[in-house]
Formats: sequence, structure tokens, C-alpha cells
Amino acid sequence: MSNAAILHEANEFVKQGKYEKFLAYCTEDTTWIFVGEQILNGKDEVRKYMNEFYLEPPIFTVDRTVEDGNFVIVTGQITLKDKAGNYNHYDYCDVWQFSNGKMAGVKAYVIEKKS
Repeated sequence: MSNAAILHEANEFVKQGKYEKFLAYCTEDTTWIFVGEQILNGKDEVRKYMNEFYLEPPIFTVDRTVEDGNFVIVTGQITLKDKAGNYNHYDYCDVWQFSNGKMAGVKAYVIEKKS
């Protein structure tokens, strides 16, 4: 299976709110970098983030996927529900790095859509 296919398969679990199944696709020491925001180191920090910010499963679409060796770049839109019950909309570009068929890290560029 290609790295892009692995990423898309894992993301189906995020859409269903099955975050532990998604995390099974990540390395133990996965690193998530949200550019200009924060860095998450390891599955435990990612798990905590998902449980805190994904109050409902995020709604996202993928516009483009580009795979090059151990890297997969994905662009699209994502909608997240906040604690006040409001839906916030974002554009994103994720650069995923893979190691031995698992997601070892992501550098995420996320920009809120202003209305």
C-alpha cells in the first residue's frame, strides 16, 4: 500500500471519531508541528490534542494529494466544532513524513477562513 493510501485510510477513522484506530497508523514518537502554534511530541500528546480539540469528528475534504518517497502532501479544508458549539472553517496543507509504513510526523499549515 502506498503512503498516500495509508494516510487516507487512517483519516477515515478520524472522520468516524475512532481516534485510537487512527493512532495505530502513527509511530510512537510521531511529531506534529502546527506552524506558528504548537508542537506535539509522541502519541500521548497527539491523543490528548485530539480529545481536546476534536469535540466532534472533524469534517474535512482533500483537494490534492502528492506523494514523493517518504512524504505525502495533502491540501484541503477542515471544519472543527469549538467548545461554544460554533463551527470554524480552515484551509490546510499537511506535509506528512512516513517511516516503515507509519506516519512519523506532520508539518501542518492551517489558516482560518474569515467570513
